[in-house]
Amino acid sequence: MNMTLEQSIQYAADLRSNGGATQAKEMLEQLIQLHPTQPDVLYQLAWTCDHLGLEREAVPYYEQALAHGLRGEDRPDALLGLGSTYRTLGRYEDSERLLQAAIAEYPERRELQVFYAMTLYNLGRSHEAVGLLLEQLAATSADAGITQYNKAMRFYADKLDQVWT
Repeated sequence: MNMTLEQSIQYAADLRSNGGATQAKEMLEQLIQLHPTQPDVLYQLAWTCDHLGLEREAVPYYEQALAHGLRGEDRPDALLGLGSTYRTLGRYEDSERLLQAAIAEYPERRELQVFYAMTLYNLGRSHEAVGLLLEQLAATSADAGITQYNKAMRFYADKLDQVWT
C-alpha cells in the first residue's frame, strides 16, 4: 500500500506513541532521504530521537525543521523540544535565548514558561525560576488549597528575597 507523505508521517508518529520508536526512527530516516527539507519529517525525526534519548542527534533535526518553516501546532512544540534539549545538553544560554523567543511568540503556551524556569534554575537564577513557577501554579491550579492562597503566591512570586521587619 502506497501512503502519501502526510500518511507516512502520521504512521511514524503513531508507531512512536505505541512503543515502536526505533521503527519510527528508521522510517523517518528513510523519508528524510526523499524529503530532506520537509519540516514535518524533520520535526517528527527530532521528536523521535528525543524520545529515544538521542538528544544530540535530535538537535539538528529540530533546528532544520524550524529553519525550513515548521508551522501550525508543531512549531511551539518544536521550540519547546529544542529549548529543552539544549538545556539537557548543558547549552543553557541557547536554551534561554530560544525559550525567551518562543514565549514572546506564544505567550499563551504556559508549558514554555515552565521549561524556561528549568533553564533559569540551571543558569543559577533560582529566584526567577521559583517566581515563574509560582506564577504558573497560581494561574493554572484548580486545587482548593492553591486556589485559596492564589493571591498570596502571585504577590510573593517576585518578592522571594524580601524580608519584612
